[in-house]
Amino acid sequence: MSRMNPEKARELRDELRDGRRRKRPAAFVPQPGTRKHRELRFDHRHPEHVEEARRLLSGLEGMDIDTGLAPYSLSIWYEISSYSLEGLEAALVRQGFHLDNSLYSKVVRTVVYFCEETQMRNMRVPERLIKKSHEIYSKAWEHHPHGDHDDTPPELRQDR
Repeated sequence: MSRMNPEKARELRDELRDGRRRKRPAAFVPQPGTRKHRELRFDHRHPEHVEEARRLLSGLEGMDIDTGLAPYSLSIWYEISSYSLEGLEAALVRQGFHLDNSLYSKVVRTVVYFCEETQMRNMRVPERLIKKSHEIYSKAWEHHPHGDHDDTPPELRQDR
C-alpha cells in the first residue's frame, strides 16, 4: 500500500477526464466571487437520477455540468445572481429526484444555503459611505447630553 504524499494527492485531484487532465476546485470550499462550483449528490438507491438531472440541468442557461467527484453526484457551476443551490435542489426534489440525505450532506447544504443567501443579500445592499456615517454620529453626539450637565438654573444652585 502506497502512502499519500502531495504528488499523489495532486494526481488524484487532477485525474484524467475525457482524455485530458482537468483541475477543478473542491465543491465545498470558500469561493470568492459570484461563480460557484457545487456538488449535487443523489441517493445511491436511485443511480438513474444522476443522468436525468444532468439532462434537465443542461437546459439551463449559464449552467455548466460535469461528472461529480463523488459517486452518484454531479458537479455544477453557476452564477449566484441567476441560481442558488437551494433553489436548484428544491426544483429537483419537486421533479421527483432523491438527493443524498446523509448527515454530511445536510450540514454542507445548510452552510452553503446560508453563505449564498448572505452573499446575495450583501450584493443587494449599497455600500455605506463611511464619511456620512461619521457625520451622523458626530451630530448625534453633539445633541446628546454628556459630561456633568445640570439643567438647574444657575441662580437656584447653591455653592457650598
